[in-house]
Amino acid sequence: MTRVPLILVSPDFESKGREHGDRSISLSARYLDALTRVGALPLAMPATISRNVIAECVRRADGILLTGGDDLDPRLYDARLPQAVRKTVSITPDSGERDFRELVVIDEVFRQHKPLLAVCRGHQMLNVALGGTLVADIPRQWPNALAHGRNQDRDQVVHDVRLTPGSLLAKIVGGLKLGVNSTHHQAVARVAPPLRVTAASDDGMVEGLELKPGGTRWLPFLLSVQFHPERLEDRYPAHQAIFQSFARVCALSSDNNL
Repeated sequence: MTRVPLILVSPDFESKGREHGDRSISLSARYLDALTRVGALPLAMPATISRNVIAECVRRADGILLTGGDDLDPRLYDARLPQAVRKTVSITPDSGERDFRELVVIDEVFRQHKPLLAVCRGHQMLNVALGGTLVADIPRQWPNALAHGRNQDRDQVVHDVRLTPGSLLAKIVGGLKLGVNSTHHQAVARVAPPLRVTAASDDGMVEGLELKPGGTRWLPFLLSVQFHPERLEDRYPAHQAIFQSFARVCALSSDNNL
């Protein structure tokens, strides 16, 4: 019998939460709802920077989900970023810890060969962790881009992305075009060497990444997307299929670890 897969979800953090102003985990329930709807059991990662604890969290999980959030610190991918662009980057006092934590998570995911789904910020973090770079501010650095920071329409399809034939994402959604939402200020620039682009918008923005076939890196499942399927999956079967496919592989991973 297939066990319910346990999915480790990497949350954001707040310096002052609602309870007594304590440092708190911040996590949209949309991710948890999307996972439970496809039969998975989500568990939020603790607020730790201990490599041993992070490694144990990954070990006990059947899969890992990297979520969206604030911008990445430019020092991770471009130490020479112009000050005018740097000023547009939205980071918080807790961003550095989150950046470090997720870099360690990604390292452990590859070391332990766990399925990984990365969304928006997670998509960007994956690319940086594997040696890629980012567009730090789309309006300044990509002036002819589509309007990608459409936060007011975060629950709506606002543009299409083209999918690479034969890619994991194309197989999951059953086609070569997918309507997506768009709420990001940064984007993938130079793609990390182990990855390939498998989804792009009409302006050339990287909307999906997967591992290159036959490369030195391997995972049971790796998909990163720039959009937010957890905000669309309750109305669009193609977006729910992303979570279904991820959970299915995680369940197989769970059985293999019995």
